Amino acid sequence: MASLPNGTAAAAGSSGGRPVDKEVDFANYFCTYGYLYHQKEMLCDRVRMDAYHSSVFRNAPHFEGKVVLDVGTGSGILAIWSAQAGARKVYAVEATNMAEHARELARANGVADIVEVIQGTVEDVELPEKVDVIISEWMGYFLLRESMFDSVICARDRWLKPDGVMYPSHARMWLAPIRTGLGDKKMEDLDIAMDDWNLFVQDTQAYYGVNMNALTKAYRAEHEKYYLKSAIWNNLHPNQVIGQPAVIKEIDCLTATVDEIREVRAQVMLPISLEGARLSALAGWFDVHFRGSAQNPAVEEVELNTAPDEQGGTHWGQQVFLLTPPVKVSKGDSVNVSFSMVRSKENHRLMDMEFTYELHEFSGRKHPAITTKMYLE
Repeated sequence: MASLPNGTAAAAGSSGGRPVDKEVDFANYFCTYGYLYHQKEMLCDRVRMDAYHSSVFRNAPHFEGKVVLDVGTGSGILAIWSAQAGARKVYAVEATNMAEHARELARANGVADIVEVIQGTVEDVELPEKVDVIISEWMGYFLLRESMFDSVICARDRWLKPDGVMYPSHARMWLAPIRTGLGDKKMEDLDIAMDDWNLFVQDTQAYYGVNMNALTKAYRAEHEKYYLKSAIWNNLHPNQVIGQPAVIKEIDCLTATVDEIREVRAQVMLPISLEGARLSALAGWFDVHFRGSAQNPAVEEVELNTAPDEQGGTHWGQQVFLLTPPVKVSKGDSVNVSFSMVRSKENHRLMDMEFTYELHEFSGRKHPAITTKMYLE
């Protein structure tokens, strides 16, 4: 999943599905994928690339002589690998003009007779046959941002054979307590922004005779949302994780429904494992697994993990959710977290979240619960 120039996230793979809201959403979401520099960022992610490459070639029996559907093919590399692994036919669906590049790559790699690139959305395209395998790199920040999995579910329900497999087949979302200086930096940025606003208010009054102070509260609220309540992309080091991570959502890609992923709610206990730390944020990441199915298991299971890694991790990084105020914790304490994530009403590809966290000290003392709203935009 690439990042847009303004720092927001683009979708994980490329766009194979169709937004369900407004035409402007369609245009904004899909337009970025016509550019090779977005594709290059994803193609340069070695963790991502190695996981998909291994999942295909170590499980070649799933592909040999089979029909494959690649949802959101982008540059077409997953379709090309599928053909190289022995697929009889690969339908590579891509909504953007990147489809032309995918056709060119298929020709250049000698698989144009196998890989058929179809420009369109999986909600609209018609295939001449059912498929044995659906492969897609649909994952967004914190797994579900972008809602591209909706399109994969649509493709599965329309085109996958009853004994077919999905690549990936399973996914999990994780949450962990962390220490980070990002909150201090963001608070400094907020203070600078408010100092600048206050000077603006003074100057406007002095030079133009208009008192703008009535808007100060609204201006601050805007900037608090931007600096303190918006998820922050970061590649964390493992030593920033100060407690035991917990799974907050598990997804079976063969059976999941859109209703199941529309809202994610969980209650977890996060034991603290570091003495004298400051719990300043929670971090979210995901992993996906290539297991095949119960009827047709993988020869070798492969995992793609986006957890904090001392080698630098992936282009997905992790999402950091600042806790205000931070909490001093000790080894043996635990943090009880009630978590909810729902799609934004304004744009279903973005997420609104709420955390309620309560510190339970090892001594038995409980701190008052604190609720904070966050946004994954």
